[in-house]
Amino acid sequence: MQNETHYITRSGWLRAAVLGANDGILSTTSLAIGIAAASETRSPIILAALAGVVAGALSMAAGEYVSVSSQSDIEKSDLKREMKELEETPESELEELTQIYISRGLTPELAKEVALQLTTHNALESHARDELGINEITQARPMQAALASALAFICGGILPLLVAIFAPLKYMVFLQYGFAIIFLALSGTLAAKAGGSNKIKSVARICIWGTVAMVASALVGYAFGVQTS
Repeated sequence: MQNETHYITRSGWLRAAVLGANDGILSTTSLAIGIAAASETRSPIILAALAGVVAGALSMAAGEYVSVSSQSDIEKSDLKREMKELEETPESELEELTQIYISRGLTPELAKEVALQLTTHNALESHARDELGINEITQARPMQAALASALAFICGGILPLLVAIFAPLKYMVFLQYGFAIIFLALSGTLAAKAGGSNKIKSVARICIWGTVAMVASALVGYAFGVQTS
């Protein structure tokens, strides 16, 4: 029997990693472009990009941890409430599970038998999965999401930082944009491959919105009209 590949099992860390990497590329590049558009020297650009990487990684980690922790708290609260209901009204909970299986297409007799057997095996797990939609795959993991997001942001943010260090100052804005599109395209391709989705659609989406963000940042830099020396 051949094992099947299910990409949904990667959804937890992949979402955080893709968001972190893309945000690292976009926010750091946009910051560098904005400063480069208003500066005649390299040091402010490098400093801004470096600060963006550090602050962004910490912010992403904290944001992911708090957000996913909130989801985890809700899941735990629902499971605790469900456990109490199973102890106090087991017949009602069995009927509730039966009705769920009937609504999914089983006959009343078969739904009753399935509900009874699953309740005997593990009542809380059955209700968590089929009533609340909580399972091992979708279960919130705050620390995993925070680490994946922060590390991905750093990996993404380092790329425009290297461009800020080594690219000719005269063409900094254009090179930042050009390399960012390449980095975003690679990120979109890797994310699509890891998630089993359409690569062209993934790359096009991220490059289009990335361009909008970077053009806006450049316009802000030019609008200030301040040449930093």
